Amino acid sequence: MTTTTEPVAAEAGRDFIRDIVQADLDSGKYRRIVTRFPPEPNGYLHIGHAKSIALNFGIAQEFSGRCNLRFDDTNPTKEEQEYIDSIQADVRWLGYAWDGEPVYASDYFDRLYEWAEGLIVAGHAYVDDQSQAQIRETRGTLTEPGKNSPFRDRSAAESLDLFRRMKAGEFPNGARVLRAKIDMSSGNINLRDPVLYRILHATHPRTGTKWSIYPSYDYAHGQSDAIEGVTHSICTLEFEDHRPLYEWLLDKLPVPSKPHQYEFARLNLTYTLLSKRVLTELVRGGHVAGWDDPRMPTIAGLKRRGVPPVAIREFVKRIGVAKANSVVDVGMLEFSIREHLNKAAPRRMAVLRPLKVVIENYPEGQVEELEAVNHPDDPSAGTRRVAFGRELYIERDDFMENPPKKFFRLSPGAEVRLRYAYFIKCREAVKNAAGEVIELRCTYDPATKGGNAPDGRKVKATMHWLSVAQSRPAEIRIYNPLFAKPNPDAANFAADLNPQSLEVLQDARIEPAIAETNSPEPMQFERQGYFVRDKDSTPEKPVFNRTIGLRDTFAKEIGGKG
Repeated sequence: MTTTTEPVAAEAGRDFIRDIVQADLDSGKYRRIVTRFPPEPNGYLHIGHAKSIALNFGIAQEFSGRCNLRFDDTNPTKEEQEYIDSIQADVRWLGYAWDGEPVYASDYFDRLYEWAEGLIVAGHAYVDDQSQAQIRETRGTLTEPGKNSPFRDRSAAESLDLFRRMKAGEFPNGARVLRAKIDMSSGNINLRDPVLYRILHATHPRTGTKWSIYPSYDYAHGQSDAIEGVTHSICTLEFEDHRPLYEWLLDKLPVPSKPHQYEFARLNLTYTLLSKRVLTELVRGGHVAGWDDPRMPTIAGLKRRGVPPVAIREFVKRIGVAKANSVVDVGMLEFSIREHLNKAAPRRMAVLRPLKVVIENYPEGQVEELEAVNHPDDPSAGTRRVAFGRELYIERDDFMENPPKKFFRLSPGAEVRLRYAYFIKCREAVKNAAGEVIELRCTYDPATKGGNAPDGRKVKATMHWLSVAQSRPAEIRIYNPLFAKPNPDAANFAADLNPQSLEVLQDARIEPAIAETNSPEPMQFERQGYFVRDKDSTPEKPVFNRTIGLRDTFAKEIGGKG
């Protein structure tokens, strides 16, 4: 059993699949539940896969069963070891464990081939010489039946000979296929003599050049389930129309068990596309900086962005398991992230867009250390010391020279509180030759140390700050949704990309307490959001990614544009 450092608690509540599982156990239909998570290793996992992972591994755990991690590796032209490694890492990171070693559809290639020969001998399959285009043309439509292949009545002996020669590598790609002989007039197009094997001269990541033919996903999937003794084959709704073929093959083959397929609604999120084709094109087209770009909805991207695995699991639990497809507001995912980070993330101060402040009546050369809490709701988190001096940085957005009526932060003549420190009042804004404010001249009230005035006067704003001398430079990456529309068009996804999905701030300043720790855990930059150290970070140049803001502002900013 693969171990995990963060055991996952059993999910509370029920759904229709768990009800089926419970009923099967109660009736004695099964003594032990067996599920599987069967990704194709042709890309990285995304947030939609997290739902399937939680369901399959969760059910096995809750009902004291077994869950296999099985790679359905039937297409060597698109599969890579990188994807296999990343999938295993992502499942572990999410907090789940599979039984034994991972298994592969390729482990069963010899048996699948033998069974295919048996289908030919029994008259249930034939070798077709038509091209892929011809097969597509004669397949029919939803309203018109298909047409029988001219090779459909080829003798079993001839088909068997050709199939063996296909396996031996005698024919080029596309020259022939093996098709099931079912019903070309079926109302279910998947039963119109589906392709079971195709010729493919390619090197497989695990079997090398042993095979010149490869089984289709539909042929390999159900039989792999049967070999592994899977009791509940759980998949998303797009496979519902494939279930009759799944069952037809199980009925026609000498399989050791007969699993049943159950379908549930896949996860769809606003401002997000989960099509593996789109995700692959985003990476290959250079629209993002790789599969783990923090803007990507991949598990690797979410991890790099600082999203905790517990937040993903909680989100999946909240949306539940349904029978009908729907679109989930990405705000539900963000709520789960904020909810966890608000409880767990330590607080620090960072100034993302610095504006210098000189406190004219503070002694030159003097530095004092002030006490700051690490978490306002967790006294056990303790405190830290932050340096205060004559020259500070504040956030540029915290000053306006000509503020509107309800702007309560710093402006000429206004007084504000500096977090953990003093009241300061702005006396003058210094500008450069272009008329831009480059420095503020302020005064402070020494009697307000700690943030309160002895005379009882009140201020309407509390701002974060950093010492110019003691703060450290850092690069901050601000991530927003990759798409600007809540329902991006998968067919023309590039047109819907958000040009403001990434903002890089090269001149940000952070507390020494942030720079000196190398913790991979997210932290809250007060008033800014939650941030995590990026893998590009170095001691000389810390780099932090914004996991999420303190509140949802993006949807409001682009409201009406979608």
